[in-house]
Amino acid sequence: MAGHSKWANIQHRKGRQDAARSKLFSKLAKEITVAAKMGDPDPEKNPRLRLAVKEAKSNSVPKDVIERAIKKATGGDAENYDEIRYEGYGPGGVAIIVEAMTDNRNRTASSVRSIFTKHGGNLAETGAVSFMFDRMGEITYPLSIGDYETVLEAAIEAGADDVEATDDGYIILTDATDLAAVSTYLDENLGPSDSAKLVWRPNISTELDLEGFQKLARLIEALEDDDDVQNVTANFEVSDEVLAQL
Repeated sequence: MAGHSKWANIQHRKGRQDAARSKLFSKLAKEITVAAKMGDPDPEKNPRLRLAVKEAKSNSVPKDVIERAIKKATGGDAENYDEIRYEGYGPGGVAIIVEAMTDNRNRTASSVRSIFTKHGGNLAETGAVSFMFDRMGEITYPLSIGDYETVLEAAIEAGADDVEATDDGYIILTDATDLAAVSTYLDENLGPSDSAKLVWRPNISTELDLEGFQKLARLIEALEDDDDVQNVTANFEVSDEVLAQL
């Protein structure tokens, strides 16, 4: 089982979903504010903001929270955030990409480096592991949307690159620059998607045993708990046997 695409399911099994809900809302709201500040505050005229709002809605962020995040950007009192990517290695040599938004680069760099060190990993130079990942657009749909052929036909018409069918639903992959256009087409012709966002997809994976996964999980969870960290992606895989032991 590819860990990078199943991390949310693993978290759910471990009961972390409810505990992390408010933190997730905060991270999604920050992305909305940054997107609105960088472009037009109207989601229909700002592809990044449109995707940010869509992702927030798919995670059940309340409408008033979304509206406040947009107003914060247009009101001129929003913090200035820098978007930074950190790269490093976790236990077992797993490659990790950390995406952060921060108003204090020194604080965030120090925090991320400390978390890596504390949990048996090490921070590396930018570019050290990103070649093991492809930057892509990822759109997800539930299986109930239709059969594979229906989804594939719509994805091809939309200009997507590939469709993967999993036990949890369909994953439609696009070039990063085409995500907004493909997502809009699919929403109009296939129905609203569960999620549409830019992701790092591993092109090389490292398989972990139970002990290795547990060590990595503690590192990823600590990184995700940092207020400045938006996303964490790792190129690990775990077998169904390991998953069953969690």
